[in-house]
Amino acid sequence: MMIKNDASARRFDSSAFDCVSRAWQAHENELRAFLVHRAGDRDMAEDLLQEIFLRSMRQGRRFCELTSPRAWLFEVARNALIDSVRLSKAFEELPEHLQAETENGREPVDELDICIERVLPELAAEDRSIIQSCDLQGQTVRAYAQEHGFTLAAAKSRILRARKRLRDSLVERCQVGFDETGRVCCHVPRVPG
Repeated sequence: MMIKNDASARRFDSSAFDCVSRAWQAHENELRAFLVHRAGDRDMAEDLLQEIFLRSMRQGRRFCELTSPRAWLFEVARNALIDSVRLSKAFEELPEHLQAETENGREPVDELDICIERVLPELAAEDRSIIQSCDLQGQTVRAYAQEHGFTLAAAKSRILRARKRLRDSLVERCQVGFDETGRVCCHVPRVPG
């Protein structure tokens, strides 16, 4: 940004100030009511009013050339309000049980490994085999199908059914819970025995 030091650059354009001042006097109360109503906070509305006034002053002569200064002021007010709300999002403290779960740095779904170790041996041998090979050891479904003499479609169908039975078993035995997006949010580790 280049700053000019000559007197003409520092000279104040009083006609632009008059134009902004007239528009401000005509619409200030209406803007204030709009902001107080939308923000629900008088102090915030006053701060935003000051910001809007400064923005209009920075427009200088361009403000006087606007066909609808009122519309421009309300557009700036809406944008300033949106920016202010975005920057001041309230944060809520997490309940203690959730804080403890995330302090170890693992996602809730990653915490299921202990439960999977206990539930997997209880699955049918064919379910256990395909889940261990494809999901835990990284073998492709195609390779598993070839190794066991299945078609690819049959192997895909088997793994989908096995995963569903494993999921159902985890939900039942480990009390796995899901959030509103369907992601694992919590579970009760299964006690051996």
